[in-house]
Amino acid sequence: MSNASNRSRIHLSPPDMTGLERSWLIEAFDSNWIAPAGPALNEFEARVRSIAGTEEALAVTSGTAALHLALLVSGIGAGDIVIVPSTTFVATANVVRYVGAVPHFVDADPRTANLSPTSLRQALNDLSLSGSRPAAVIAVDLYGSCANYTEIESICAEHEVPLIEDAAEAIGASHAGRPAGSFGSLGAFSFNGNKLVTTGGGGALVGPGELISKARHLASQARLPAAHFEHDAVGYAYRLSNLSAALGCAQLERLDLLIERTRAVHRRYVDSLSHLPGVQFLNPDREGRGNAWLTVLMTDPIFHRSTAHIVKELDRLGIEARPAWKPMHLQPAYRHFGRTGGREAESHFARGVCLPSGSSLSISDQDRVIDALASVLGPRDSSTVNLDALDLTAPTQQRQGNPEPTR
Repeated sequence: MSNASNRSRIHLSPPDMTGLERSWLIEAFDSNWIAPAGPALNEFEARVRSIAGTEEALAVTSGTAALHLALLVSGIGAGDIVIVPSTTFVATANVVRYVGAVPHFVDADPRTANLSPTSLRQALNDLSLSGSRPAAVIAVDLYGSCANYTEIESICAEHEVPLIEDAAEAIGASHAGRPAGSFGSLGAFSFNGNKLVTTGGGGALVGPGELISKARHLASQARLPAAHFEHDAVGYAYRLSNLSAALGCAQLERLDLLIERTRAVHRRYVDSLSHLPGVQFLNPDREGRGNAWLTVLMTDPIFHRSTAHIVKELDRLGIEARPAWKPMHLQPAYRHFGRTGGREAESHFARGVCLPSGSSLSISDQDRVIDALASVLGPRDSSTVNLDALDLTAPTQQRQGNPEPTR
């Protein structure tokens, strides 16, 4: 490992580009369809719709925009309570605040880190007893694996609360034979630069035709069909460009191969590192097939140093890694909102390390990561961490390199 400084840096989840993507972009460029509307955009939406198994799809500028539109067309507004997993990227909570609603955070499943059905049921029961009925539940498909929708859909139906699926990280994944994006009333994908499928920056909202039609109107500045500019509502400039959509078409054409490669990377990590004392991996839902966008190694503080130390040591060796998602109820912007549970979410953050998992990760780079981890996760010494003593409220430091995990 002494030659690590002379090697190229291994990124967490870089874009996987080939000549196919280049040809799609050149064709779109040469057609002069540069603005949002165009044949590549129509084709991209059709492909997303097919993969999600939904009636319609709307391509937009980000996964955040897709979630924002989902709340708007669902009639969620000021003062409404929306249940959100505490373990998620901040965009899931931010869109709730965009519409003036109030997030209530719910704990994670200990094995998968996705929304805990048990904690969800408890939250809905407790809120009902207090006279507060949530306007919606947003479930998130973390790290490329679907949440347990067999139970979550049943619980939401029992309490008559609409479900929205944040599938930002999970295109191509499935649960109980149904594809990511098809659960609940609406689903949202992200195609940010660090996602398995990227349009450079973008997202999509999927669901029934009536709701997608309303979202399409709002995403186009709520413009009416008139010779002049006529608008009947507050709209948004959320439509994806034709050029970005062309890139997405090429990526979706390769989706099965991309998933095959990320799953192979995940299996290699599990096979090579699970024998180490105190090492586990987050497991996808038993009824599902994740896309393995990110592999999350879980360390045991009895055996190992802190995740911050592990990330720092890997960085020194030219390998980008990140801590698992920091819970929303520990974020400065959200720590004063209501929550149900939280200990499991805190444990995942304290113990989880996201490993380089990109579909273009070569065997030799996989070897570098595995060798580095075997070295870093060495015998316990005086720097071993006590989980209960960790300061989980401290901000984490941002690093350079791979695109930031925006949606």
